[in-house]
Amino acid sequence: MRSLLIIVIGLLVVLGLVRYLAPGRQYAAMWGFSLVWLLVCAWNLSVGLSHGYALGEELLVHAFLFAIPVGFGWWRVAGRTS
Repeated sequence: MRSLLIIVIGLLVVLGLVRYLAPGRQYAAMWGFSLVWLLVCAWNLSVGLSHGYALGEELLVHAFLFAIPVGFGWWRVAGRTS
């Protein structure tokens, strides 16, 4: 459930960023979001590891936590014709 919540938060942030906060500068906004989201996922990974989960378990989950919002954001930016 926590993973789903993090993915939804990432999707909402990226939608707001691309749609409202950075009109005309979507590529720069997505680069910034990608970097910040990577740091958020790395922090979340460290929290999971500190609670005793194995790195192998956590890496797959965090790959999805990172890739779904970032991939969606880049897809939205690349799909714009403006």
